[in-house]
Amino acid sequence: MSSTNELHVIFGTGPVGLAIMDELLVRGKRIRMVNRSGKTTAGVAPEVEVVAGDATNPESTRKVSQGASVVYNALNAPNYEQWASQFPPLQKGVLEGAAHAGAKLVVMENVYMYGATGGRPLTEDLPYLAKGARGKTRAILAQALQAAHAAGKVRVVSGRAADFFGPRVLQSAAGAQVFRAALTGGKAQVMVSAEHLHTFTYMPDIGKGLVILGENEAAFGQAWHLPSYQTLTTRHFLKLVYEETGRAANIQVAPKLLMQAMGLFVPPVRGISELFYEFEEDFVVDHRKFEGTFGNHATPLRDAIRTTLAWYREN
Repeated sequence: MSSTNELHVIFGTGPVGLAIMDELLVRGKRIRMVNRSGKTTAGVAPEVEVVAGDATNPESTRKVSQGASVVYNALNAPNYEQWASQFPPLQKGVLEGAAHAGAKLVVMENVYMYGATGGRPLTEDLPYLAKGARGKTRAILAQALQAAHAAGKVRVVSGRAADFFGPRVLQSAAGAQVFRAALTGGKAQVMVSAEHLHTFTYMPDIGKGLVILGENEAAFGQAWHLPSYQTLTTRHFLKLVYEETGRAANIQVAPKLLMQAMGLFVPPVRGISELFYEFEEDFVVDHRKFEGTFGNHATPLRDAIRTTLAWYREN
C-alpha cells in the first residue's frame, strides 16, 4: 500500500505492539513506538521511531503522542499479580495522551471481565461478572474507557482476545511451555484440564484486527472480539502443534492444588485460581460481530501453528 504521513503511536514494544507495527508497515504508515527506555528492542523494524515515555505520566504521554492520528494501547502491567494497582495508571496516562493529541484510541483488552459463563460462548454483550481481582480490574478499565468515549473526551475502541499464541509470544497458556516443548520433545504444560473447548487467538490476527478497528469510525465506542480461526479442545490444539513437529502429543496437566501451591512461591502464579474456570468449562470467544462487520481475517489454524513453530526454531 502507498505510504502516508499519518502518524500512528504504539504504547508498548511487546508482542501486541509488534503485531500492530507489522500490520501498519504493510499499510505504509508512519510509526512511533513508546517504551520506558526509548531503545529499539528485538523485532522493531529499522524504519520505526522508538522513543522513551512513562505511560503513567500524562505529561510524558502527551509529549510522545503529539501529532498522532491513532494511538494504540498495547501495554501490559509489569507484575501480573499487581494488576489492580498498576493497570489503571497506565490506561489513564495513555488515554490522556490520545485525548491531548485529538487522536483515536485503540485499546488491547482481554476477556477476564466477563468471568465464568458456565461454558456459554463469550459475546461482547455479556455483563461483567468477574469475581477475582484481575477480572474486576479489567471490568473497571473497560468501564472507564466507555465512559471517556461517552463523555467525548476521546474516541475509543477496544479489541479483546483469548489466550495468545504466535511469534514473539512467550508468556501465555499457549506460549513457550507449549511450542518450545513440542520442538524439543518435552511436555506441554496445561492448567487444570485439556478436555474442554478453548479459544486461542493468533498474534498477527490480533495486530491486524486492532488496525482494522482503528481504521473504521463505526467501530468506535464499542468492544470487539478479535478473530480466532477455530476453537478446539486444548488437547486437540496441542495435538496439532505436535503433529507439525512430527511428534506425538506429550501433555502434562497441572492440577488445581499444584497451581495453588505454586502461587505461594511464584508471584506471577499467585491468584491464578480466579482463572481456573477458563479450563474447567468450555471457553469459547465468539467473534461473529467482528466477522460480520469487517470480514473473516483469521489465519487458518495449521498455517498459524507452522509460522509460530518456525519463529521458535529461529529464536
